[in-house]
Amino acid sequence: MTSPTAPIAHPSLPGLALAGSIAAGALVLRQLSGIAVLSPMILSVLAGLAIGSLWRVPPRLAPGLALATRPVLRAGIVLLGFQITLGQIGALGPAAFAVSALTLLATFLAVRLAGRALGMAGPLTDLIAAGTAVCGASAVIAANPVARGSDEDVAYAVACVTIFGTLAMLAAPLLAGPLGLAGASYGIWTGASIHEVAQVTAAAFQLGDAAGQAGTVAKLIRVMLLAPLVLGMALALRGRAQGGVSVPVPWFVFGFVTAMLINSATPLPDALREGLALLAGLLLATGLAAMGLMTDPRRLWARGARPLLLGAFGWVFAAGFAWAAVIFLGA
Repeated sequence: MTSPTAPIAHPSLPGLALAGSIAAGALVLRQLSGIAVLSPMILSVLAGLAIGSLWRVPPRLAPGLALATRPVLRAGIVLLGFQITLGQIGALGPAAFAVSALTLLATFLAVRLAGRALGMAGPLTDLIAAGTAVCGASAVIAANPVARGSDEDVAYAVACVTIFGTLAMLAAPLLAGPLGLAGASYGIWTGASIHEVAQVTAAAFQLGDAAGQAGTVAKLIRVMLLAPLVLGMALALRGRAQGGVSVPVPWFVFGFVTAMLINSATPLPDALREGLALLAGLLLATGLAAMGLMTDPRRLWARGARPLLLGAFGWVFAAGFAWAAVIFLGA
């Protein structure tokens, strides 16, 4: 007789469990402390960065961490759609769309020009520009078939936009008062300027639900413009791009829109809405914890200071341009 073999754990389980444990711990800490502004998402990414800096993450955790930073995180974004209605989007007005679209275009062009002035290679500049202008790591990965960067370029650009996106997420609530922003105007500013969708939600909801919902919608406007931007890059860089270019469309945008339409058409019970909000927070915090674990700040020094300066420039430019657009357009 052969002895029964023990079940083999799914390769994604260890990494996903670690990121989920960090997120759950952040949620519990917020609940026990009673401090509403203690965001589990911010706590999770900070904890992930700290652990990743002090401990070399074993390769066996990589599949689960990758799962957390992609489908898990994006599922959380989809669930955020149940917190928003078409009426709220209409209330933002066309100015919110203009702020997001203009900031995206101006940031992408400014970062590319700055990269050229710094004497940087084109692919890395394009990847940092796309990641800063649109939606962080997702935009870097989506733009690379056109930019034709190396694996090292992609890793550097992802690390760069993650670090500066995290700094933007932490700084935004502190800058709201000095910049004269509050409520929806603050949310639109964060949505138009911060890199990752989850980072926007973490920063925007610090100043209340109205700010958080406005920030999420403004950010999703930028995400929906990812495909047109990559197509524009393909036309501008067709000398570098060989063969057909497949433009990946972020599916979670359509999931978010579907959830929003359901929420607009059918009033959900308060208990269900609260449960979906809690689940969304857990999924987003899990994704951010994994993102922190996978980011090694030392990568930013591996290729000199110029790409680091470019990432910092992109962050400051996006924040400054979005603020000016919010004030000028009255968003």
